[in-house]
Amino acid sequence: MRLAVIGAGAVGRSVVNLASEYGHAVVAVADSSTAVVADGRDAGVDPDAVVARKAERGIVGDDDPADALAADYDVLVEATPTTLGDAEPGFSHVTRALERDRHAVLANKGPVAERFGDLRAAVDDSAGEIRFEATVGGAIPAVSTVEDIEPGHVTAVRGVLNGTANFILTRMAAEGLDYDHVLAEAQDLGVAEADPSFDVDGTDAALKCVILANVLSFGATDDPADAREFTLDDADVEGIRDVPGSALRLAAEDGRTVRLIGEATGETVRVAPRLVPENGTLAVSGTQNIVQIETSHAGRLNISGRGAGGPETASAVLGDVGRLE
Repeated sequence: MRLAVIGAGAVGRSVVNLASEYGHAVVAVADSSTAVVADGRDAGVDPDAVVARKAERGIVGDDDPADALAADYDVLVEATPTTLGDAEPGFSHVTRALERDRHAVLANKGPVAERFGDLRAAVDDSAGEIRFEATVGGAIPAVSTVEDIEPGHVTAVRGVLNGTANFILTRMAAEGLDYDHVLAEAQDLGVAEADPSFDVDGTDAALKCVILANVLSFGATDDPADAREFTLDDADVEGIRDVPGSALRLAAEDGRTVRLIGEATGETVRVAPRLVPENGTLAVSGTQNIVQIETSHAGRLNISGRGAGGPETASAVLGDVGRLE
């Protein structure tokens, strides 16, 4: 498959680096201000040159980003940063691909979490399809597992879906430290951003749960008009800023700990700190994530792994590309 990669952050660069290992060619790459487009239908860009140019000069090429969107590709990879509300420019990138009857694979959560119904309508009018495994849990195959079971047979999906929040809670419990101390440590290690709000306030986990709720809602009905569409506004969200170290110490005395748990059904989305058994399945440590799927006939399924990272998320993107072949 010929890929156009829009977005040259950690995920986009990793897709460019790894695509050939999965049997695909990258024919165009764009960041916010520049692009590089291969010459000729069968040619691909030089991935090493693209990555080196981005690192050394802050650009991917000398072309305009619009040239990458207009390139002759089979699959558009949307890896620009997540934006809320109108989900632009990612939403327009995807719909432009669909208008050209091309496929789109998203690592960007915004369009799937905030405009799922609009995306489904665009797919209905196109010969192209969309895939978005990478928007939930990085390398963890949460979406595809729900689809394989069939959404109508899944009653709930829950889990630890943000590595930064989980690292902080793990360290607070292990060392008996308070939130502010561990947050500073996480920022020094590069686990937390300078502005950690997206992670510690539960927004990132909530977006992932909104996406899962849409998968469950739309997947369980034959007529999309009967499905309930979820956005971030429909989520009940509480972050970890107000979790005191004393709460973790008290929980440990009772053989429990605290984790930021997100849960999605076809009717609700909730994210909040919750007590879980200290040695239980949901008590993953550090930056690990876990997805727990409740099914009607197969019981409870647990899938854990790395929920973020360039190569990890790129593996989910390229797995989706393979599903489109």
